[in-house]
Amino acid sequence: MSTASFAQRLAVTGTLPRLEARNRAPLRIGFLTPLSGPESDWGKPGLDGCRIWTDWINEHGGLMVAGRRHRVEIIAHDSAAGPAQVREAARDLVENQRVRIVLTLGGDSFAPALPYLMARRVLVATLLPSDLSPDTPYLIAPAEVHPLFNVTGVSWLARNRPAARRVALCSQTDSLGLPSLAVYRAAFEAAGIAITREIRYAPDERDADGLVSAMLESQPEILCWCSSDPPMIEALTEAAFARGFTGEIIACTADDYGRMIARTAPEFMARYTFQFPDFDDPKLTDTAFFFRRPKAFFDSYNARFPREWTAVSWEYASILDLWHNAVEIADTVEPVSVLAAMKRGQQMPHAFGPARWWGQEVFGIDNALVGDWPVVRISEGRARIVEFGSVTDWLERHDALLIRHMQELGQMWQQRVRLPRRRVIPPA
Repeated sequence: MSTASFAQRLAVTGTLPRLEARNRAPLRIGFLTPLSGPESDWGKPGLDGCRIWTDWINEHGGLMVAGRRHRVEIIAHDSAAGPAQVREAARDLVENQRVRIVLTLGGDSFAPALPYLMARRVLVATLLPSDLSPDTPYLIAPAEVHPLFNVTGVSWLARNRPAARRVALCSQTDSLGLPSLAVYRAAFEAAGIAITREIRYAPDERDADGLVSAMLESQPEILCWCSSDPPMIEALTEAAFARGFTGEIIACTADDYGRMIARTAPEFMARYTFQFPDFDDPKLTDTAFFFRRPKAFFDSYNARFPREWTAVSWEYASILDLWHNAVEIADTVEPVSVLAAMKRGQQMPHAFGPARWWGQEVFGIDNALVGDWPVVRISEGRARIVEFGSVTDWLERHDALLIRHMQELGQMWQQRVRLPRRRVIPPA
């Protein structure tokens, strides 16, 4: 198995030959994520990251398949446009554009397209492993294992801030929020941290101050925003500061943390724990990584899209690099063969090192790539990795606890599957 894909070698050397690919049919990649509405912060930055990835590939001749190079194109549609439009977008990607893989955030907005894509055996990569079920054999979560990785932040907080033993949580009631709430519940219970208040709010709720006020009534030492969307996380954080909260804050993300620092205080944000580093982090310098040079990608992104780096800026690009590596192994872009190459040996590198395919216990299928994940704190105004926590180790010790909380919130695959029952032939 190749350990460095074309994109990785390109990032390291920058000296691969520029081969002509203009006269050959392009290879198209589908991008079906929210590009408008409240979830657009989890779509557009990732699309921009993919454009950097495709530019790097195309500038050096294109993607090699069966001895021929092809230019790569991204075909993007907005999954927030509505159910009918999402279904039509999926048909366009498959029948007209003939894409070889579809990238998606996943969740409620993408759900209308999933039955069609699975029936057509399209390889689909989601950022939400909670989308997985036995009815989705061609759906994989190879980059972000949201919300499973959130256990690493809770574990770090419990070990390094042992005096903080009481937490109040809030989470939106959608396909991002409820699985995240289940994971945080399980993680706090495993760490011996008592939940003093839990508030579930509608996805369109924006009364951050009211939520924080209610959470503070239980006198918590930790506030947890779970996986609230970036604008809501910012509003909740500012509300906690305005109300004089002096404890710890933990959440999945902290996009544009510089603005949150400016609107609160550096010492306040120094008590914030989350899961997504900047890619100029010193701890990534010598880490086996999807581009081998994460800082080069980070610098390129910020040069082209100033102040737009977020938790998803790199994730879809990392999926493309894993996909490309599998294409090189399979020597084809046919989805079933590429998926078999990705899952050969049941393990492969992911963004932060070695990982293995997992998920049977919770999702009914081992299509989530799980390994280590960074825990991030803000130090001297910058996001910095404080450790890499093992999601796999936590799951081996606490999977029963996680399953119980997933069941209580109706998030096990048997409870939430919405696809009509059909015979879908799984990959070999």
